[in-house]
Amino acid sequence: TTSYSSPVFNQGAEPPLQALLSLYKNFCPEMVSVTLPTNTKVQFKNSENVWKMAISNIKRRLYGAPLASQPNLVVTACPQSRKRKWNTKLVLPACSSHSTCSPESQRTNPIDFIGHSDTFPVEQLQNFSQLLENIHCLELPSRIGSVLANPLMLHYVNCVSDDSVYRRMYYWMGQTLREECPWHKVENQQFEVEFKDFLRKIFEAECFLQEGFSSCEEFLYRSLPFWDGCSCRSQVLQLVSWIPLSTFSEMKSYLFKPLAQLFFTSSLYFKCSVLECLRELLLNWLNWHILALF
Repeated sequence: TTSYSSPVFNQGAEPPLQALLSLYKNFCPEMVSVTLPTNTKVQFKNSENVWKMAISNIKRRLYGAPLASQPNLVVTACPQSRKRKWNTKLVLPACSSHSTCSPESQRTNPIDFIGHSDTFPVEQLQNFSQLLENIHCLELPSRIGSVLANPLMLHYVNCVSDDSVYRRMYYWMGQTLREECPWHKVENQQFEVEFKDFLRKIFEAECFLQEGFSSCEEFLYRSLPFWDGCSCRSQVLQLVSWIPLSTFSEMKSYLFKPLAQLFFTSSLYFKCSVLECLRELLLNWLNWHILALF
């Protein structure tokens, strides 16, 4: 008989898996050999809440404020007192440290033979020539999001091979997209204009780099099934056009299926917008394929 305890080592201590194993241990204790926690907590999340929030979101758009009898499903999702300062991170800070490179970094940096030892703060970059002269000793801003609106820093991101830059951008952008998405949390609807501007800056950066951000791709795959097709329509479809090519089964489940559901139930204008988006997506894939041949 196959033991049912092996998924624990593959998946980790996930509450739904623990709940299933506890049932097996109650009725067939000889089939479960692991020790399960005894503390009680919610084992299965209520998957209907996300759909209820999406329906409430659409009702607000069509009929205004919701009825008093409708429960607020997202009161505990995010505190109302949270300060919304994420948009200020798209601007370079006033100043940064002017510390010199450490001896360890000088020994490990293969380009230090040029003779530069001081770091160069990015807020002092004025032109492309300065970028070329100081590209080996640039000091990245503490606000990594400010790179999106700075063409010189985008050139740097496109040339640098330091993975820490991409990791910082990945975590910051992914967290911001999840927390500020207006169709995930009803209280974010009043900030939809700011979110549109944020998505526009991401799209412009992707056009500049000729490459999509992986955190943006993950956000689209996770959020498109709950998207109503109205909120930030043009910005979302623009970002879809920069999704990199992957396996067909993955794209069918996470991209084409959600868009198809909206396509067959939406207006003619939305259908044309989706077709234009997919056309741009195919052109970007062809460009990537051509570049990969050289």
